[in-house]
Amino acid sequence: MIQKALMVGLLEVNCYILGDEETKEAVVIDPGGDEDEILEALKYHGLQLKTIIDTHGHFDHVDANQPLKDATGAAIAIHEADAAMLAKPSAEAMFFTGNRLRLSQADILLKEGDVLSFGKYRLKVLHTPGHTPGGISLVMEGSPLVYVGDLLFQGSIGRTDFPGGSFEDLINAVKTKIFPLGDNYTVYPGHGPVTTVGQERKYNPFF
Repeated sequence: MIQKALMVGLLEVNCYILGDEETKEAVVIDPGGDEDEILEALKYHGLQLKTIIDTHGHFDHVDANQPLKDATGAAIAIHEADAAMLAKPSAEAMFFTGNRLRLSQADILLKEGDVLSFGKYRLKVLHTPGHTPGGISLVMEGSPLVYVGDLLFQGSIGRTDFPGGSFEDLINAVKTKIFPLGDNYTVYPGHGPVTTVGQERKYNPFF
């Protein structure tokens, strides 16, 4: 599998480009800005973007949705509980960046158990709310990889003080959806360094 991680936007979101080395189909997870850099990476690897996947609806993870869709024709996928966030102005975007969120609209409404494919690779959707009501994590079928957005970080967790956040839901999501995957799973978060389930189970102070 082709995998490229980019740090995008003013809040330095981890954007992940995943591609099939044979079919050249690709997905982009959390395109929070810098669409020119994302498009250049896709071009460099000869990838055709199939799906734009938002782990949740906060502006810093979705701002480049529409430019990428316009450039590639890719579908935008987000959990049904966060879909409305894409189409309304974000006060947080204006506060943090001084700019309005570039609005977009979901083409695919995700729910627990859905599968998103690119070439021979398949990402299974886990509904992991807490940071937002519609937060999701994406598990790579057949490989110990999980992309968690702002659910879980190295030594920390996502904020739960934004509208729709819930500390109890977040802790429960990690304990019931992420930890059972196994200690060998590599965790790709929405910000900061990569970690593992085992490391967070053992050392994360929230657990």
